[in-house]
Amino acid sequence: MELWLFDHSQNEQSTLKVDTQSLLVGRDDDCHVKLKSTFVARKHLKIQQKGNQFFVENLSRAATRVAGRDLGYNQSTKLDFGDEIQIGQYSLAMLRPGDQEDASASKRQTQQQNQQNLMQFEQQVHAQLLDRMNLRATADIKKTDTSYLKQMMWHLRSILDEYIHDLDKTIISHTVYSYLHRMVLAEVVRQCQGKVQTDYKFIDLPDAAPSFDQALTQIAQDLVDTMPLLFDPTCVAEDVAIAEEVFEEQFDQIFAELPKDLRHYIVHRIVSKDLVDIMLGLGPLQDLLEMANVTEIMVVGKDRIYVEKNGIIQRTTRSFFSDEILISVIERILTPVGRRVDHSNPMVDARLADGSRVNIVIPPLSLAGPTLTIRKFSWIPFTIDDLVERGSLSTHSASFLQGCVLGRLNIIISGGTGSGKTTLLNVLSSFARQNERILTIEESAELQLPQPHVVPLEARPANVEGRGEYAIRDLLRNALRMRPDRIIVGEVRGPEALDMLQAMNTGHDGSLSTLHANTPVDAMKRLETLVLMAVDMPMRAIREQITSAVNLVVQVTRFSSGQRRITAISEVIGLDHETNEVLLEDIFVLRDQDQDSLRHTGYIPTFAQRLIQKNFLTIDTFL
Repeated sequence: MELWLFDHSQNEQSTLKVDTQSLLVGRDDDCHVKLKSTFVARKHLKIQQKGNQFFVENLSRAATRVAGRDLGYNQSTKLDFGDEIQIGQYSLAMLRPGDQEDASASKRQTQQQNQQNLMQFEQQVHAQLLDRMNLRATADIKKTDTSYLKQMMWHLRSILDEYIHDLDKTIISHTVYSYLHRMVLAEVVRQCQGKVQTDYKFIDLPDAAPSFDQALTQIAQDLVDTMPLLFDPTCVAEDVAIAEEVFEEQFDQIFAELPKDLRHYIVHRIVSKDLVDIMLGLGPLQDLLEMANVTEIMVVGKDRIYVEKNGIIQRTTRSFFSDEILISVIERILTPVGRRVDHSNPMVDARLADGSRVNIVIPPLSLAGPTLTIRKFSWIPFTIDDLVERGSLSTHSASFLQGCVLGRLNIIISGGTGSGKTTLLNVLSSFARQNERILTIEESAELQLPQPHVVPLEARPANVEGRGEYAIRDLLRNALRMRPDRIIVGEVRGPEALDMLQAMNTGHDGSLSTLHANTPVDAMKRLETLVLMAVDMPMRAIREQITSAVNLVVQVTRFSSGQRRITAISEVIGLDHETNEVLLEDIFVLRDQDQDSLRHTGYIPTFAQRLIQKNFLTIDTFL
């Protein structure tokens, strides 16, 4: 039996061969596969061969997943070749007999090793560059300082000329692959957006050779022209995925046809760009921010950088040279927005120039070193049709939600972190009428509404002296004096919940907001808790405020597959006479994640007749 093993914590892969028909996995020394982790039981699971089939049995109460599904204690399931078994930080999969190694895993491991070798080379060049230029700090150097940049590039060229002829051929191949890969995806996104370059903005380095650059650009354009792409602004992610697959298949042929001097020029260019990004930009995060298919970037210390692609979190091969360089990048992010992070203020929220949301935590709060989380700003907002096509909701439920917004119902969107609450809020808000005055209130501005009369308000933290703070609650109170037709609160997470309910109860119908909760019932309980943070009042009075203010709760969930779906749409109908708790009735429910879609429960909401009479809904919506 042959297994592929991947340790996510160390980013290490290996292949194990075990000559047995009953394989034991755990942390005990007598196990065939020993996994040294506190999250792995002494005898965690057993893989058995029965005839021509394989079965996996969970011997532990610890978390175990097989092919994306939880496997309970003493439960067993059939195991096919390639099915991923997840135990703690480990992933295992059986390889087919006769295969030396899983091809994709082997290729991924080779690319990771090549990237590490390239980074080691860049680190050597970086150290020499600092010595030659006598640099000790780079946080305040600007890209616009052309004389400084020319001096830096002159030294870089000199250093690289010393190394280039002795550089390992695999590093050169990997570097050429990385450079052309960026150029191809840049061309795909450029054509999707017409004449607007929105991705992979290459630095205009002083040492660029126009003839070489033109030749490389032509190679990228010719390759993209052969691809079966849509070139539609709403299909960028799909086109990027196709382009990556085609490029992977054709790279070897492209590389073989490149002249030696052109390969060396690419090494000069990409090493120079990486080092300029480190010294003047955002380092290894620069390219990730410009990738259309990356939605979130997560840095855990200098050595671990993760990204979210298509809802799945995966580790990259990138890292920072040191914690000091990571801190300098953090300072470059915070300085333009007037915020700071240090031992007295080790946690801060900010945003990038493009609107991307940033959260930073440094020691002593973060035990893993400086951590950085970037929620990228989507330059192409989702539409309701996009959500229907992705299976996030059904056609009937989409029409229902549109009618509810037009009918000016007060809606709460509930869900966990990263479940798509803000995306759905943006989609629903777009249904508001063009002649309405809409006020948006957020911690960090993310909403992109198409209406002409939108007033975006953003909270502000206190300055160094502890003054100048304007919280969500302050903005909500002021918003009531600004004659809004609708108030949209990005997220309620504190005492501002009371002000939001009062606004909904005082003529500002059609308001929308989000909060963190796992179910609609939990959302109501959390709303009660948040109101209690603002004022000490009887629970029944709070619940009466909620039932009179909130009409609808929309629950969104992010599943282990990365897919984000609406799992319930519920009406708030009043208080239970016996328990005095808030009563909810499900209108649409997702019964089965894999085999079902969001379906009507048979319950007709109390506001249905009113919205049907105004032509916001039709009876077909509930059929």
